Amino acid sequence: MASMQRRLAAIVHADLAGFTRMMESGETRTFRHLKTAQIEVWRPAIVAGGGRLVGTAGDAMLAEFGSPVAAVSAAIDIQERMAAFNQGLDEAHRMMFRIGVHLGEVIVDDEDQNIFGDGVNLAARIQALAEPGGIAVSRTVRDMTELKIDYAFAEGGEHKLKNVSRPMHIFHVRSAAGGVLRFEGGVAAGQKFAFDVALDRLKSRPQGMMIGRAADQCDLVLPHGTVSRRHARLVLADAGLQIEDQGSTNGTSVNGAAVKAGAASAVRPGDRVRIGDIEFGIRKV
Repeated sequence: MASMQRRLAAIVHADLAGFTRMMESGETRTFRHLKTAQIEVWRPAIVAGGGRLVGTAGDAMLAEFGSPVAAVSAAIDIQERMAAFNQGLDEAHRMMFRIGVHLGEVIVDDEDQNIFGDGVNLAARIQALAEPGGIAVSRTVRDMTELKIDYAFAEGGEHKLKNVSRPMHIFHVRSAAGGVLRFEGGVAAGQKFAFDVALDRLKSRPQGMMIGRAADQCDLVLPHGTVSRRHARLVLADAGLQIEDQGSTNGTSVNGAAVKAGAASAVRPGDRVRIGDIEFGIRKV
């Protein structure tokens, strides 16, 4: 009987969207494109990320990494390489993979180094929730990963997954390069506020953008009594978009957690940011 071991691993599970349709319209062509993608995209990206391609089965691929940071970075690399790969194909033949990433314990078969267990099953379930050409991750992966400056996590909500007893909270990895984040919200009395942040513009401003009540001192003006003259600052750092409280009277918070004066907190699409009494939702537009 083959011996087994257990270990913690970051699991990347991928599946080709529309595989059945593609095989029906051109079996040989689809097989050829799939094998080429495996050889020219998947294997190099996984090796470059320090991971291991565990196996392929039809249109599915499974890889293992030592950390969630490496796994997510490799998943982004794969999707970027696949976008370039697809440029050479007709639109109807382009290969759009869904990728799921999860951190969990796996059972390793010492004989063939295959991996099994709940960690693998959950990665597969998360993958099914990703968009074609996109990446979805579990909350555990999101909480342990800082994305490249051009990417951000977007709220994906809680989902009841097949044969999984507890709800799974997922997040989508989305490109933030050249995009715009909209802060939209209001106060309990009903007054509405909104402003847009162009990430390209913010990236070119190392001093960031000041948020506050004073029109002559701030880039983003919020005319409300609970907002300080210079309330908070948005900056784009290597770790992504951050908000820094400037010693405001009524404070700044992200997802209910207060941001201490002079400290910075990461801000991502899907988060809730409170500036004084104004609560904003954030989405990419």
